[in-house]
Amino acid sequence: MAKTKELSKDTRNKIVDLHEAGKTESAIGKQLGLKKSTVGAIIRKWKTYKTTDDLPQSGAPCKISPRGVKMITRTVSKNPRTTRGDLVNNLQRAGTKVTKLTISNTLRRQGLKSCSARCVPLLKSVHVQARLKFAREHLDDPEEDWENVIWSDETKIELFGKNSTRRVWRTKNAELHPKNTIPTVKHGGGNIMLWGCFSATGPGRLIRIKEIMNGAMYCEILSENLLPSARALKMKRGWVFQHDNDPKHTARATKKWLRKKHLFQGPGVA
Repeated sequence: MAKTKELSKDTRNKIVDLHEAGKTESAIGKQLGLKKSTVGAIIRKWKTYKTTDDLPQSGAPCKISPRGVKMITRTVSKNPRTTRGDLVNNLQRAGTKVTKLTISNTLRRQGLKSCSARCVPLLKSVHVQARLKFAREHLDDPEEDWENVIWSDETKIELFGKNSTRRVWRTKNAELHPKNTIPTVKHGGGNIMLWGCFSATGPGRLIRIKEIMNGAMYCEILSENLLPSARALKMKRGWVFQHDNDPKHTARATKKWLRKKHLFQGPGVA
């Protein structure tokens, strides 16, 4: 059955005014174009509760006390990786037996949602400040400036790493708060090391590094792959080469090679 349209507050008050003026339910219904039963329900509510406003719904009582809600909210605020099972056990020790679904619903009403933890690089404070400084200095650079830059870096891809998803309880737009992230490092089980580069026009070469890289090997990689990539990407004269402050990138051999090739090196970012 379709839900009937709710009467406006003005209409309900008008029904009460006409009733107190001595009009019958039938007469009020005809005047306002309403069913007699609808008019009668409004009048009975007025007589019983002295109001025509919607009454609060009874519903099922909350299984978790206000104190319990504060406890689990405080727990996940301190440690967002707390599981629902942990919270169920905590409440059970306090004398309250609930299900995991009840935990989810309660935390959702507090503005907390279970989300996959974001993976972010494991950075020291000095690295964070250096990256922030770089971003602020170049925030207003025109778009065409970035079209003249080739970026490069190395990455290690884990072959047998832990890929399971870990979840956290967090509020909206708080996914990058340190408590809600998982720091990652570039070492572990079996892996392959790759070097690659790209520009605004597309990707350059991608190669596998089979040995431990040092400054000399890095220069060899740049000579055999960076310069051909720049030609393939049709970089303009005076293009900028951007990489980070990895020791191999700042080695004396690397700096000498860059000067020899007359390449302009962008500011390093930690």
